[in-house]
Amino acid sequence: MSESINTNSTEASSTVVTSKITQQTIIGIIVGLISGLLFGAGMIISGMVDPDKVIGFLDITGNWDPSLAFVMGGALMVFAPFYHLVIKNRKQAISGDKLTIPTNNNIDGTLIFGAIFFGIGWGLAGFCPGPAVASISGGSNIILAFILTMIAGIVIANQYLLGRLPLPFVGYRKQACSI
Repeated sequence: MSESINTNSTEASSTVVTSKITQQTIIGIIVGLISGLLFGAGMIISGMVDPDKVIGFLDITGNWDPSLAFVMGGALMVFAPFYHLVIKNRKQAISGDKLTIPTNNNIDGTLIFGAIFFGIGWGLAGFCPGPAVASISGGSNIILAFILTMIAGIVIANQYLLGRLPLPFVGYRKQACSI
């Protein structure tokens, strides 16, 4: 009789654990959806999805358009106090994931070449990854091509970080990184 009680109690506790994991997963998905909707709407409303506006912002020696600086400044004015009052003191995200501050502050070839590649892609196309994803619903073939090649770049970069693929001027990654 006691054996069946222990079995039932084990099943009940595993059900409770499963419910908590499912609830955290659902909360994480909902938070992600709301964040994504706010981010996408902000990108579209501010004009950050328009490559001409982005290139105009980056063209500081020509016909410079400083309007995106106000968008970024406005975002920082909202985020900075929220970070210091809410996020910084938390040990866990809303989803239950642990919040950690990265400790790697090395400036190495990987960081430098990654930043250069990102900047070249941004300057040539006028797209940053976030605005490109926010623009995908517009049905532009250019945006679709950008996103597909961005995904290819992510796959290639991950292969490099795992030490499986050399990059021009950099070679193979010598140290495995924990991502």
